[in-house]
Amino acid sequence: MRILIVEDEQAAARRLTRLVKELQPDAEIVDNFETISDTVSWLMVNKQPDLMLLDIHLADGSCFEIFKQINVTTPVIFITAYDQYAIQAFKVNSIDYLLKPVKKEELEASLFKWKNAQPKVDFTSLMEQMLQKTKDTPHRFVVKYGQYLKAIDSEDIALFYSEDKNIYILTFDKQSYPIDFSLDKLSEMLDNKLFFRTNRSMIINYKTIGQMYTHFKGRIKIEPIVPSPIEIYVSAERAQAFKQWLSGKSGE
Repeated sequence: MRILIVEDEQAAARRLTRLVKELQPDAEIVDNFETISDTVSWLMVNKQPDLMLLDIHLADGSCFEIFKQINVTTPVIFITAYDQYAIQAFKVNSIDYLLKPVKKEELEASLFKWKNAQPKVDFTSLMEQMLQKTKDTPHRFVVKYGQYLKAIDSEDIALFYSEDKNIYILTFDKQSYPIDFSLDKLSEMLDNKLFFRTNRSMIINYKTIGQMYTHFKGRIKIEPIVPSPIEIYVSAERAQAFKQWLSGKSGE
């Protein structure tokens, strides 16, 4: 069994590799990629694997860009940080999916389903359903502060950040509000032409960027145009995708 893992979070990729090896000791992990471009390049020159474990939201855009660029005949188990729209699309198309963080017993069930059923999937139909989601990208977020509610336009948000296990919005007018979404969920909801997840703790708006500097161990430091409560770094793992995003090559 040859398995290709496409996952842009290194820790998640390592966990998937370990779980697959525990469940299928004879499986060969042929490679792991973090981006659409690397995955497409590999598929163009190599025999397609027996199975792909594919994260929906990659460093350089939606994984469905892969299916637009190359004919994928390999069965796919999709991975998502939770997206109800995605789940409905998967159910309709009889394809399996895993929610993050991936649990061993759920991966085992997915592998069993793949080995025993291997449903034929209409990737074109699935892609169209998933890309339709971009039309439903939220234009506003409703936040609560004290006894009040406030609607904030997405374009007025400078960044989303994690602090003390809570998620906050910082607006361009320097106001901060708590929000009831995880950063993983926000990554799937937001327009990735405008927003980029720099690391595990932050998602920034393109218009937030002031100065940028190369930093220690391949990271990129960003000085925003509004004061940020925490320093902004693009992780080394996301640096290349960040440069592609800056050039407008986000894949979405």
